[in-house]
Amino acid sequence: MLYVDIPTSREVGKLNLVRSDACISIYLKTTPLTQEIEESRIALGNLVKTAIDQLESAGLEKRRIWPLQEHFESLLEDNAFWEHQAHSLAILATPDLMRTYRLANKLTGMVKVSDRFHLKPLLRAIAFPHAAHVLAISENAVRLVEVFADLPATEVRVPNMPKDAASAVGKATINDSGTGRRLEGLQGQKVRLGQYIRKVDAALRPILLHSDIPVVLAATLPVDALFRSLSAVPVLPQSIEGSPDRLSDAELASAARPVLDAHYDSQIADFRRLFDQRAGQNRATTDISDAARAATFGGIESLLVDIDSAIEGHVDEETGAVTFDVEGDATKYGVVDEIAGRALRSGARVLAVRKDDIPAHKNLAAILRYPI
Repeated sequence: MLYVDIPTSREVGKLNLVRSDACISIYLKTTPLTQEIEESRIALGNLVKTAIDQLESAGLEKRRIWPLQEHFESLLEDNAFWEHQAHSLAILATPDLMRTYRLANKLTGMVKVSDRFHLKPLLRAIAFPHAAHVLAISENAVRLVEVFADLPATEVRVPNMPKDAASAVGKATINDSGTGRRLEGLQGQKVRLGQYIRKVDAALRPILLHSDIPVVLAATLPVDALFRSLSAVPVLPQSIEGSPDRLSDAELASAARPVLDAHYDSQIADFRRLFDQRAGQNRATTDISDAARAATFGGIESLLVDIDSAIEGHVDEETGAVTFDVEGDATKYGVVDEIAGRALRSGARVLAVRKDDIPAHKNLAAILRYPI
């Protein structure tokens, strides 16, 4: 099983507000295979040493460094924690707190030290988790399958999930009809399917309603259309076609991956179309300084940022003015990362992508709420 705890966009926005004389951000490649996790623990120890060396070089007092060392030593010695991992691990620490997030994405190992956290890799995990739930539903059966990037798909046990449509409505079949029955033929079948779907929806809500992992629907008509109209569970626009009853968990996972890829591609394509439209209205920019000012005053509607860029400097807290620095140290931070955090806090939609996905291959692209 892949153990993930991906933060919400709101959490990332709150993390962006954290300020300290020592903020350490570590992103580490891990593995869900417990027998191979020791390599990740060794790598973490090396990254922690790099971070502590930077803080000592910056002149941070020992009394502030010691709590950080204790945080990491405790984590490194926690065998139970290391037994349950995903593909990457994000660790955010100050002398006063530590947060860990297990991520489905495969992220490059890195360590950043500043007065705030480096959060851009977390944005990538939120936008493109490379995991999904597949809801396979027909009148004959229903199951929820968890899909991962490169691990076997597994069925999720859902409390109070109906077995099928007939048992959900207390019938031997939902297709019965006859004289004297209040619900007959196709009308009766549709009503009973609706009752069934509402029970499925009630069972799924605690698991899926507040999840950031996409949900792919595998269903045939009329169940597909009825589920989309009656359920509050958000599902992707594209479904897995054909009867899910004949598909194994592995086959459902294979069918879900192109649906996920199309979903991610459509998000980028939609952004680029709107960006081109807004550019003619002076409501789009790829300029870092303009984007920083807009983010500071809540002017960004949606934002693409390059996950790999590392532009060091400062963004003024009041004006959004940017000061660029050639080399980073323990007092500087990623400017694009800071812009993304400010945009999130004002309710903007932020996607961390590769530079090839950004208009003009810039470090960022912003669609604005008002002209500049």
